[in-house]
Amino acid sequence: MRQRVVVWGTGNAGRPALRAVRAHPGLELAGVGVSNPAKEGQDAGTIAGVAPTGVLATRDARALLARGDIDTVVYTASADTRPREACGDLFACLEAGVDVVSTSFYPLLYPPTIPAELRPLVEDTCARSGSSVFVSGIDPGWVMDMLPIVLAGMVADIREVRCQEVFNYGLYDAPDIVRNVIGFGRPMDELPRMLEEASLRMVWEPMVRIIGEGLGAPVESVEVRVERRALEKDIEVPGMGHFAAGTQGAFRFEVRGLRGGEARYVVEHITRIADDCARDWPYPPEGRGCHRVGSSGSPVLHVTVHGEDAHEPGPAGGGNASAANRIVNLIPAVFAAASGVLSPLDLPPLKRG
Repeated sequence: MRQRVVVWGTGNAGRPALRAVRAHPGLELAGVGVSNPAKEGQDAGTIAGVAPTGVLATRDARALLARGDIDTVVYTASADTRPREACGDLFACLEAGVDVVSTSFYPLLYPPTIPAELRPLVEDTCARSGSSVFVSGIDPGWVMDMLPIVLAGMVADIREVRCQEVFNYGLYDAPDIVRNVIGFGRPMDELPRMLEEASLRMVWEPMVRIIGEGLGAPVESVEVRVERRALEKDIEVPGMGHFAAGTQGAFRFEVRGLRGGEARYVVEHITRIADDCARDWPYPPEGRGCHRVGSSGSPVLHVTVHGEDAHEPGPAGGGNASAANRIVNLIPAVFAAASGVLSPLDLPPLKRG
């Protein structure tokens, strides 16, 4: 019997999630939750850019849970700008005994780093209902946790594992997040929420700790470094508007997992809103965005990831599709796992069907 799945949220990750559920032989699309009134009543296929499915979108996603026949919710609605509402949605699913796979809930990326005030609430809820939750993406997600572990198997005498995102966020279709969470176009005397140390630790500390645990050499402590650059001239970004000279135009951060006093596992972002800002910082080998994983040892191994998706053009579209595909393809494994918050290390290697 195929597992019945609801996709809740049909934005950048939700659209490819719909296509992934539709394509998976072990899954059945049983519902679609949307927030945009213009999408209510639309066929899921229309929203995803594929053939009609016969499943119509609703703005009352919680009503789908009340039917009692849903196995898993793929939750891709944003939690960055609506954390309280998103958390309420999550607990509604878990309390109903429905598993959740999601790209949204960064505090749940890795059980040992869940905030102390949240951990007993979610673990108790899962234990009572028998539900599970797995959170991932591309970054944070598979490029920053499992890919480095896989590549490390081809390297001896590893000195450092470095995972990078090098990306122009003018390509990212989320203007509110780009300005108000990431801080592009904001004054340089304002530290954007994303670059606060607590935020960087919440989102990327799980990545370096998963790598360390997966390689059998756990992280002993974590440190954070941040550098920012201002735009040298006014720019216009299609779909996002005006960004003034002197406002934040680029940033670079590292979340460093230390062992024996040395940075053994590093997550690094080099992020711009304009290609000519911070010219002395690294650029992608080609195009305007990529993810890279490098292991320094014997040999020095570098792998660059650049996704393309026919339905979502551009590097952001390919990355979003890979993030959605990962959580959808792991639904059967999450369903079979013990209840609770799961990390990639709790699940078997991904397989289809």
